[in-house]
Amino acid sequence: MPDYRRFRVPGGTYFFTVNLLERRLDTLVRYVDVLRSAARVTRRERPFHIDAWVVLPDHMHCVWTLPPEDDDYSNRWKAIKIRFVRTVGWGECNEPQRIRDNDGGVGVRELTPTYELQRIVNNHVESQ
Repeated sequence: MPDYRRFRVPGGTYFFTVNLLERRLDTLVRYVDVLRSAARVTRRERPFHIDAWVVLPDHMHCVWTLPPEDDDYSNRWKAIKIRFVRTVGWGECNEPQRIRDNDGGVGVRELTPTYELQRIVNNHVESQ
């Protein structure tokens, strides 16, 4: 199991990459409206600013800024993932074999926050 290090800064800006377990599926783009709705409801309950969000068929990249005195991105992601999977169904996030084997959780692997946000923004966002 990976040894993730969580760097938490209240009011910080974070870069995330979130993957489906089954990289061959196109669930995220087929149900992008459900994903938007899950994020919108979560933002109402636990505010955060979306600086950037790119959705691809099997993964997405996001840049969020949390409110001052708040560093809890984990529960925000948990809420988004739960809402998304409850709406589209577990089968849309996993291959049938994984469902039979009860392998794959809710269909989204561990979050990967990147702490070199300024370099990423300079190289990829501002260069466009």
